[in-house]
Formats: sequence, structure tokens, C-alpha cells
Amino acid sequence: MELIKKDVDSNKVRESQDGLVFLKEGQPSSSSRNILGISPLKKTFEGKDALSYANILRSRNKFVDAFAVYESMLEKDGGNVEALIGKGICLQMQNLGRLAYESFAEAVRLEPQNARALTHSGILYKDEGRLVDAAEMYQKAIKADPSYKPAAECLAVVLTDLGTGLKLAGNTHEGLQKYYEAIKIDSHYAPAYYNLGVVYSEMMQYDTALSCYEKAAIERPMYAEAYCNMGVIYKNRGELESAIACYERCLAVSPNFEIAKNNMAIALTDLGTKVKLEGDINQGVAYYKKALYYNWHYADAMYNLGVAYGEMLKFDMAIVFYELAFHFNPHCAEACNNLGVIYKDRDNLDKAVECYQGKMDAAASMIEKAIVANPTYAEAYNNLGVLYRDAGSISLAVEAYEQCLKIDPDSRNAGQNRLLAMNYINDGTDDKLYEAHRDWGRRFMRLFLQYTSWDNIKDPKRPILIGYVSPDFFTHSVSYFIEAPLIHHDYANYKVVVYSAVVKGDAKTNRFRDRVLKHGGKWRDIYGVDEKKVASMVREDKIDILVELTGHTANNKLGMMACRPAPVQVTWIGYPNTTGLPTIDYRITDALADPLDTKQKHVEELVRLPDSFLCYTPSAEAGPVSPAPALSNGFVTFGSFNNLAKITPKVLQVWARILCAVPNSRLIVKCKPFCCDSVRLQFLSTLEKLGLESLRVDLVPLILLNHDHMQAYSLMDISLDTFPYAGTTTTCESLYMGVPCVTMGGLVHAHNVGVSLLKTVGLSSLVASNEDEYVELTVQLASDINALSNLRMRLRNIMLKSPLCHGSKFTRGLESSYRSMWQRYCKGDVPSLMRMAQLQPQDQLDSQQVLPEEATEPTKENVSRLGPIKANGFKLEQCSSPSITKREENGSPWDQNGNR
Repeated sequence: MELIKKDVDSNKVRESQDGLVFLKEGQPSSSSRNILGISPLKKTFEGKDALSYANILRSRNKFVDAFAVYESMLEKDGGNVEALIGKGICLQMQNLGRLAYESFAEAVRLEPQNARALTHSGILYKDEGRLVDAAEMYQKAIKADPSYKPAAECLAVVLTDLGTGLKLAGNTHEGLQKYYEAIKIDSHYAPAYYNLGVVYSEMMQYDTALSCYEKAAIERPMYAEAYCNMGVIYKNRGELESAIACYERCLAVSPNFEIAKNNMAIALTDLGTKVKLEGDINQGVAYYKKALYYNWHYADAMYNLGVAYGEMLKFDMAIVFYELAFHFNPHCAEACNNLGVIYKDRDNLDKAVECYQGKMDAAASMIEKAIVANPTYAEAYNNLGVLYRDAGSISLAVEAYEQCLKIDPDSRNAGQNRLLAMNYINDGTDDKLYEAHRDWGRRFMRLFLQYTSWDNIKDPKRPILIGYVSPDFFTHSVSYFIEAPLIHHDYANYKVVVYSAVVKGDAKTNRFRDRVLKHGGKWRDIYGVDEKKVASMVREDKIDILVELTGHTANNKLGMMACRPAPVQVTWIGYPNTTGLPTIDYRITDALADPLDTKQKHVEELVRLPDSFLCYTPSAEAGPVSPAPALSNGFVTFGSFNNLAKITPKVLQVWARILCAVPNSRLIVKCKPFCCDSVRLQFLSTLEKLGLESLRVDLVPLILLNHDHMQAYSLMDISLDTFPYAGTTTTCESLYMGVPCVTMGGLVHAHNVGVSLLKTVGLSSLVASNEDEYVELTVQLASDINALSNLRMRLRNIMLKSPLCHGSKFTRGLESSYRSMWQRYCKGDVPSLMRMAQLQPQDQLDSQQVLPEEATEPTKENVSRLGPIKANGFKLEQCSSPSITKREENGSPWDQNGNR
């Protein structure tokens, strides 16, 4: 907050016939002449008439003419004190201070108790900066004539200036005393009250400061600086409406007061953010726009308009204001970051990479600007990691996340994105990924206070209240696997409460909500609600078993799970690994994805469902199965619609072997990043190095409509699964559209999801145990086009009759597992409580203090429709706290700037 230097009331004075009057400047009149060349007046006066005439001339600023009259009087009567004083004033007004002082000194010599002469001598001392001497003269004048107000007024000015000098020299207490002395001398002197307000503000005694500013404004109703500083205090207290009222009063008396206009813009911007967070985004936008009326180049208001328009999905407007913010404030790294978010979410990956990556086709990148603007801007590295991940560069993505974590070790987005990315390259030969999850979970848990007791009635046979929490209750991969339980639950014995963190719902969201409410369940929208508040909601609802469906993917509520609001907590569907959180009791899986003899470690206890851990509900928009394209093409087309992060260099090596072994065969790969030229070229270049001509490869970007996406499977004959992170939704879609999928088992859950799906459908013959067998099975399947065609036309029916699509049977098995979990809880068998008890001795050794997490703004993140995994991050930054600067000066108002 900036203190404005302003000289207060140190003006020169003139004297009328009735006393002293303050002048801003004493200017000689147009008839002024050189003092040494005075012409005789045409008209002469004698005695009192001459003195009156001279005083009249002086009051009209005709100092030379008045001087001549005084001189003529003194020639006749050298002891005329009034003439000496008048002469001194004329000399003073012509900047002849030494001569003026001699005249006043002579008057004092002749009449030592003359208050006027003493006062004018003090004024000369003050003009020379001799404040102590000036004060002494004023005090003598007051002693000589206590009723002489000009002396008191001048003394108040000098005491105030002395106080400011002492304060600037570091003697604040003595400075305060001088201000109070000034008020004691002249209780109506507004600048003394004002300067007291400045000092008390600096001492953070804001109530006292406000009182002083208010008194200053009472004594001087046009005191703009006092109103401005009152506004600053109210603003810093968060009383934005009061601050704005003060700035309005300030600008009413001083419309061009730039500091007040800037402060008004800041307060309006803060108020806009406040009302926006309270739910009135339109009013927030109105306040941001009003802020620009007061300061048209205020970058923070532009930035916050960009945030608001982004939240309103008006991305064109958001882009305009982000670019304006960055133009007017090149240090606004957040604006650069959020531009990249929008470009990415709008499928403009080339532009997004230009925003984050540093260089794209030799162009300077926005991320470089962001980091130059703010070298500690950790979130930019997180966003860069997400882009690397989307482009399939997992190692670079992990490096970017780790760079973010070096700058901000507590970055939740980067920490979780790092864990997510490591799944793409983890083959399970060591425990590094488990240890990374475990360590993250222990650290993260310490940010929250855990509940350790619940009021839920421990009756093992009573109806159980199940809570499902997810941001993915819309047309998203997870939705195809949660639909069956929502439809087929026995709502009489397994009541359902859905906690939906969906950013933007769709027809599927509405269908889910209607289904749950129709069966007597509850639906709670929690998007944007702080996780600790969601935890309180869960406790108030008395949820028995809380099931989170997201893991470390976008918009997760693991913070809520860390609070442990429910007696039994479960993770399922959305993430292919342990969450690492000690507060989660169970992880739902099956004996195929996680065999009984698995070496993979989990923090949670594994609960295996009877068949697959998944139940797939096909899209009603899928359309019919198309004939095998090989029948008309005369060659086999292999394909994959998995996200690019899963298609590792090792996967491409194996795929290249297959295509080289099947003459004339082709490969089609569809994923979102292929809208970017550089990504396509890099992908084709990699395959060419492996011996596969680029002419045999078709790369297809994102297809927006779900029906068109499903019908794109008509372009391939055989689907190729990825490893060590297998497909899930893509595998189910492929089978439903009649396209057989070849997969390969491994040592970890992520590797074995395809094994679970295919064996549950009855296609064990398409499950390989190693790379050579994977190639052999695929080549063999491609060798008989007629058999391939026959399987294609039967595969949908086979799938629908399998346990993978048997919703009611699956849900009974799921409910049975829930019942077992609940019975264990009723017996006092709670895995998470035992786990947390084991951790307590270690926690006592740690020096870290357990604190509740601060409420944060929700992150705005990329959502991928094709795979169950999406990245955390792409955070749209909200406004930050204002930065405050000050500069010292007498009578100086505060300024504040910076709200982003």
C-alpha cells in the first residue's frame, strides 16, 4: 500500500486589515516595481489614512506600492510598529526574507509583546526550515496575546511538520506527541488528525487510525486523502462495501485523484471475486467491469474477468481478457497459464503447447514468459507435465511434475499427477510406485483432521447407507461402470446417496439423478464445495460405507476421504492402483486383475468381487455392429483408441512387429492429441524407425459425438491393447462393437484389467502372457478373415450374456461385499483404524504439525472421454492477496495495488 507524500498546510501567509490569511503563493501584482527604484505615489496620505491605504494595497497584492507608502510613513515616524510590520510583509511577499526579518525584528524590539510581529517572524523561520525557531516565535505570540488565532494556527502547522520529521527519523513516539500538541493548540487542525491516522495505521492500530481520519474529515469535509485512507483500512479488513463508500466520498470531492481511483478498482475487483464465490457470477462480472471504469488498464480486473468468463464457458471472452491482462501486466504468469488451459480444453493442443512447452516450431512459448514473469510459478510446470502426458512423453511429464514439486513440495496437483503418470511405465518389478503412493498418502493425511468415532448404529443386518462420490457422473468412462449399481441396487436394503462433483452435467447426469431419486436415494451436488465441508455432509447424512470412484485423477475428493467421515471407506473403478491413503479401508478388485498371489502392494485391503470388478453398461448411442472391414478391403486393419500416454515406445515396438508380420495390414490410432501436427509427425517418425511405413498408418483425432466415436470401430478388424497400462472403457467399447481385442497379462492391476475383461467375456484365447505370445496370438487371429468376421458378428451377443454386462447379478455380488465390510465394522474390525494406530508412533517421531487443510478454490481440469484416467491440474488461478507498498511523507494517504 503506497503512502503518498504531500506537504500539508505549510503555506505562506498574508495579512489583511483584520489579521492573517493563508496564501498558496504570494505573487506581486502586475504593477510591482523593483524595490530600489520606487516611484513616488501620485497621491499622498497622512497618519492613519496612509496606513489604511497601504494595507488596502497590500491586501490586493500590490506589494511594491504598499511598500512605498510604508516607507514614507517610516521616514516620518521610524517607531511606527504597524508600518514596520506592513513593510516586512511586503518584503516577505517579494522573497526578500532577510530584509523582511529586519523589519519584523525592529517591530518586536519596539513592541516585544506584539503578537503579529512575532507571528510573522515565525513564518519567516518556517520558510527557511527553522521549525524549532518558528515554533518558539509562535509560542511567544500566543503568550503575548492568547486570543490571536493566527499564531495558534501557524504553531499547529509547525508542530505537525516537526512531528512528521521526527517520525521519518524513526522517533515515532515523539512524532505522535507533536501531533497531539498541535491538536491541543488548534483542535480544528485537520492535518494533525490525518497524520495521526497515518502513524496509527502503520502501527496497525486501525480503530484509532479510523477515528483520527474521521475527525480530519469532519474538520475538513473536502479532505480527499482522509477518505482514501479510511477506504484502505476498510478494504484490508475485508469490509469492501465500506471501503467503496469511502472511495466514493473521496472521488466526489476530488474526481481526478488517481490513487483513489486505483484503490476503488482494487476494492471493486475484490468485491467481484467475493460475490462470485458466493454464487453470483454475473454480479461479480459487473463489479469487475466497474473496476475497469475507474482504472481502464487494471490487469487484475481483466484477469478476474477472464476467470469468470472461463467458468461461464464463454471462452472467447475469457481469452480476450486474459490476453489484455498479460498485455498490461507482463508479470501475470497466471493469465498465460490459463490461456493454455483454454486452448487445451478446446482441443487446440498446438496452441496449448505453445503456451506451456517453451518452443513449438521455433516459436517463443507462453510458458517461458510465465516462468520469466514468475520463476517460482510451480503450477506452470504441472500444466506442462499434463501436456507431455497427453503427447505420450511420460518421462518428460514426470520430470515436469517433479520440477513443480521442487518449487512447491505441497502441490497437490503435481503430486497426484506424478503418481498417475508413473502407472503408465510401471511394470511391477519393484515397489517404487507403491512407496510413492504410500509416502504421498501419509503426508497428505496429515493435512486433515480425522474422525475416529461415528454415531452409525452397529447393526450388521440393518439397511446400509452407501455413499458414492465422483466428478464423473456424466458421459465419461467411469459412468459406464457405475450405471449398473445405480440402476440395480436393492434400495430397500442398500440406500444410496450420490455426491456429484460434476463440473458440467449432461443428459446422462440427469438420467442418473432421476434414477437415484426415483428409488428413494439422495443426490447432492458438491462441485466447488470445500472437501472438509463435504466430509461434514457425509457425517450428517450418516453414510455407512463411502465409496470414492476417482483415485488420483481429476477433481478427486481424496481430501474428503482423508477426513474419514464414514465408518467404512472404499476406493473403486477410477484408478488402477492404491490411493496410498491410510484412511481408506478397502479397494475393490477381482481375482483376475489382482490374483491371490499378486506381489503388488496396496495400502488398502483388497476385496475381490466374484467375477470382474467391473460391470459395463453400453452406450445407447453405439449403433449396430458393422461388417469386418477386411472383407471389403482385402487386408486387416489393427487399431487402438486408447489415450496416447498408454502407447509407450515398448508398445509401439510390439505393434510394429505385428504389422510387419501381416502383409499389407494397416494401423489406425485415434486419440485427442492427434489434432496437433507435431504430435502426429513424432508418432509416425517413431513407427518409421521401427520399420513401419507411415503410409500404412492412419491417425485420427478426437471425435466429438459419442455415436460417431463408437461407429469409428467399424474401421478396424482387431483391437490392440496397451501395456503395462491396459485399456478399460476402450476394450469394452471394442468388444461391444464386435472388434476382438488382444491383451497381455502382467504383474500389476493396471496391466491385468484387459485380462479381467476378456476372461469374464469368455475370450481367454486372446490373453497373452508375454510379448512374443501377444504377437503370435494377434497374427494368428488376423490370418483367418472369415473366422474373424464370424466372431465379429457374434461378439456383442456373447458380451451381453457374460457377467461383464449382467448388471443385476454384478450388483448382488457388490452388495454382498458391502455387507461383509459392514459386518466387519460392527465387530470392530476396521482396517483403516488399525493402520492409523500403527502409524501413530511414527507420526510422534515426525516434527510435522498436523493441521487442517485450508479451503482452496476448485481446480479446473482437462477431462478425457476415452479413458478412465485424466490429469489433475490445469488450474485456473483465482485472485491473490493484494500487495502493499508504502512511502513516507507528511500528510500522506495510503494506496493499495495488486489483486490477482
